[in-house]
Amino acid sequence: MEIKVNFLDNLRLEAKFDDFTVTADQPIRYKGDGSAPSPFDYFLASSALCAAYFVKVYCKARDIPTEDIRLSQNNIVDPENRYNQIFQIQVELPDSISEKDRQGILRSIDRCTVKKVVQEGPEFKIDPVESLDEDSALLFSDMTDGDGRTYIPGKDLPLEDTIKNMTAVLEQLGMKIEVSSWRNIVPNVWSLHIRDAASPMCFTNGKGASKESALCSALGEFIERASCNFFYNDHYFGEAIANSEFVHYPNEKWFKPGPNDELPDGLLDEYCLEIYNPDGELQASHLIDTNSGRVDRGICAIPYVRQSDGETVYFPSNLIENLFVSNGMSAGNTLHEAQVQCLSEIFERAVKRDIIENEIALPDVPQAVLERYPHIVAGIRGLEDQGFPVLVKDASLGGQFPVMCVTLMNPRTGGVFASFGAHPCFEVALERSLTELLQGRSFEGLNDVPAPTFNSHAVTEPNNFVEHFIDSTGVVSWRFFSARSDYEFCDWDFSGTSEEENARLMQILEQLGKEVYVAVFDDLGATACRILVPDYSEIYPVEDLIWDNTNKALLFREDILNIHRLDDEALADLLDRLEESELDHYTEVPTLIGIEFDENTVWGQLCVGELKGMIHLALQEYDEAYDLVCEFLDYNDNTVERGLFYQALRAVLEIVLDDTLELEDYLYNLTRMFGESTMNDVVGLVSGEQRFHGLTPTSMKLEGLERHQKLIESYTKLHQLRAARASS
Repeated sequence: MEIKVNFLDNLRLEAKFDDFTVTADQPIRYKGDGSAPSPFDYFLASSALCAAYFVKVYCKARDIPTEDIRLSQNNIVDPENRYNQIFQIQVELPDSISEKDRQGILRSIDRCTVKKVVQEGPEFKIDPVESLDEDSALLFSDMTDGDGRTYIPGKDLPLEDTIKNMTAVLEQLGMKIEVSSWRNIVPNVWSLHIRDAASPMCFTNGKGASKESALCSALGEFIERASCNFFYNDHYFGEAIANSEFVHYPNEKWFKPGPNDELPDGLLDEYCLEIYNPDGELQASHLIDTNSGRVDRGICAIPYVRQSDGETVYFPSNLIENLFVSNGMSAGNTLHEAQVQCLSEIFERAVKRDIIENEIALPDVPQAVLERYPHIVAGIRGLEDQGFPVLVKDASLGGQFPVMCVTLMNPRTGGVFASFGAHPCFEVALERSLTELLQGRSFEGLNDVPAPTFNSHAVTEPNNFVEHFIDSTGVVSWRFFSARSDYEFCDWDFSGTSEEENARLMQILEQLGKEVYVAVFDDLGATACRILVPDYSEIYPVEDLIWDNTNKALLFREDILNIHRLDDEALADLLDRLEESELDHYTEVPTLIGIEFDENTVWGQLCVGELKGMIHLALQEYDEAYDLVCEFLDYNDNTVERGLFYQALRAVLEIVLDDTLELEDYLYNLTRMFGESTMNDVVGLVSGEQRFHGLTPTSMKLEGLERHQKLIESYTKLHQLRAARASS
């Protein structure tokens, strides 16, 4: 995690990281002002808070109340060496907690991350740099030292060379990549989370049977997502990029809509139009890209090569972002390696969807077959030793597809977690199923998986597959666990060279009657590609292009960002559009308009229902505002502060709407209840003297929106490199 420090007045300091700001000071006796804890005080408090966090997680997973649990930490200093200290943590547990859970709580405290880092003894490296903003580096231990070379199936180069090549690409981009966390909770199953230190919204997860393979996975995913612009999906790029010569890629092409919003000629091909516009309802306005918002410029489309005949077909970037999300993207040492990974991912998700939605019972993998892969068996046994039964299934559907499945059962909660993996090599597909299961998860994290069901509607509901796609936590049918499988086990093998594997996987799609479209993105210095298989590899339903298109942001973005400048007529018009759109009141405004806000601000927590309530208040439409305030209090998770603010607002609106009540009669006690500052704001809102409480002014220039500015700065690095290479 990158922490940037600003020097304030006297000895006060300000540390900024993610969306947080921490202020430190020194006691008056040390020439400070005593206005905040000292840096060392924060360090001491961090270990106590970390210990308490692990207690809370343990108790929450087992529904153990924490109201009567107390924890304290004392620091015992060696009088002869003040740097030698004992951190004595004491925990008081009520008699109602069983002996088993008492021991479990103590073990959970022992897992405190701060404690483990201190015990390891972190190494401090102090370096001068010319510019913090321009410094780029890979912030993790070097895994490419030494003469050893590690080859694994699926990679055309040794892991060490792959890591070195990918880190060079990221350094050239000027990105400072940091490892946020490592996990290795069972043997031979590693995962990690990496992110851009300057723009933490750009992150990926990696998984593998070793540290090196997990790091390769994370770096490869980072490069593929940068190359395919996935980090910036649905986000506004800002005026400078929106008005530049190209927005996404130098080879993009813009298509002008027809006079009556018809789709322009040259966009997509007949095969795709039959899939995406079967009833003629798709209009050009549905395909304007969210990132630039340049309605005047038309539809931005990216060239893809149709594999059946080598012809170039232009796909609207908006269509890709809406329907395919991240499916079918990959980076590799070679193009064939990358394409094999793309196709494997496509098969994994398509077959998974087929199995889940059709409630297919899969055959078990015989133990004799599993024993061929002792490192995988060790990981499975590690889970079962922790009390999680594991089922290993052949998901190839009778040898048709290179897909495997590992399913975990959680007897503590009754939940199940079905994890799928795909690759032409049986062993790699099986390993990926297991590592995907535990990617970024602790044992406690396995308590959140849902229970299986016999309700077929819950399983086949479209959003269930989206949940499976996001983090594999969708619902699975009990029929999946039947001992009577729908297919016989097949000891399949599609492996060969990367070129042979690519040809084999393409052949399967050809046999299914699918057209395949490929785009290669090598303008960042790495080999990356994206593969689209219409009517097969989409994640969201085609209907979303018409009924739930992300470019609805263009209807609201400018007015919402300029909300403080709108007069009553413009506010009423915005309110009418929000009503006509029939947006769910729980829709998050940042998601709606494609803008990143600090999550700890009102902007960052704003939902459509709350925004509509604010507009009604600004227009002094109290009945409508009151209904939305009540709805907000009933159905939204609020911080204590926001909850109290809206309670005060509801009370004042109830008084104003009742002709028999006078606000002056209640102000004294309302102020005693909610505080003078809150009541001043509430009364100001209701009287019209204030508008849009908590929303700091901004505009399409995004002033004050540091989080979104960081995202744009990240994308600008890619954009500038592409422009430089296109002109050279």
